[in-house]
Amino acid sequence: MKNRLDVFEWISKAEQDCQTAETMARKRKKPAPDVVGFHSQQCIEKYLKAYLVAKRIEFPKTHDLIKLLEIAIVKEPLMDIYRPDLRILNPFSVQFRYPGETAIIEDSRLALKTMRKVRKFFRERLGL
Repeated sequence: MKNRLDVFEWISKAEQDCQTAETMARKRKKPAPDVVGFHSQQCIEKYLKAYLVAKRIEFPKTHDLIKLLEIAIVKEPLMDIYRPDLRILNPFSVQFRYPGETAIIEDSRLALKTMRKVRKFFRERLGL
């Protein structure tokens, strides 16, 4: 029972990030592409972790989607087709969070589109 609750907790957190990314993407005044990208990345990170928990696969504390993918494809090799998508999202976990680099609107649009695509896959895999 605990495993199932853990999975749903990861999903709940992922959905909060999804909702935040979608809401921030609709802002016309003072757009925040860094925030949209960050929450898009966070959504998929949490869905990946929900998947791993559901499969009872341990994983390290990391924000690196590619590292998490490497662990997940042991159970489901076809998941590797999402590697290019995860590479799009990966920089948003840290790279754009601090001064020095800023995402542009086009970056955030791509991140949002990618999040929607990968989120759909994980929701299907998790029976949602």
